[in-house]
Amino acid sequence: MDTNAQKRLAAKVMKVGVSRVRIIDQKEADEAITRNDIRRLIVKGVITKINKRGTSRQYSGYRLSQKKKGRRVGKGSLKGRKFSKKKAKDHWMGRVRAQRRMLKEMRDDNIIELAHYRKLYYMVKGGAFRNKNHLLYYMKSNEIIKERKGAVREKKA
Repeated sequence: MDTNAQKRLAAKVMKVGVSRVRIIDQKEADEAITRNDIRRLIVKGVITKINKRGTSRQYSGYRLSQKKKGRRVGKGSLKGRKFSKKKAKDHWMGRVRAQRRMLKEMRDDNIIELAHYRKLYYMVKGGAFRNKNHLLYYMKSNEIIKERKGAVREKKA
């Protein structure tokens, strides 16, 4: 016989969805008409409810091992705003340190004079340049970079 009505009633009595109701003995359930009959069958164990499924932990270990190797960290995995992965200060420090390093190398190689070095150093500190290329462009456009004798000879030859 069809036990859909009994299943529906049992679902309402147990406060679960119809898909979670299991009827073990069909013949006994066919005779149940009222809610009290359904309650009696629930107590008896003829009608039971299936436990809810939880979140599977099957692949969690694999996922964790991949993350330890440095996988699964692409743009799509990032959560948060622009500087949540690397702070704005860290970006700034990387940029400024690179520019200062370049200035020191140029000063040591006598490509720029000490006075220009000091002026440019303070400009870097003030955030005047976006990156090393921008700093180089500024130096070339303002004719701060000295021409080396070796470079001049190569051009003539």
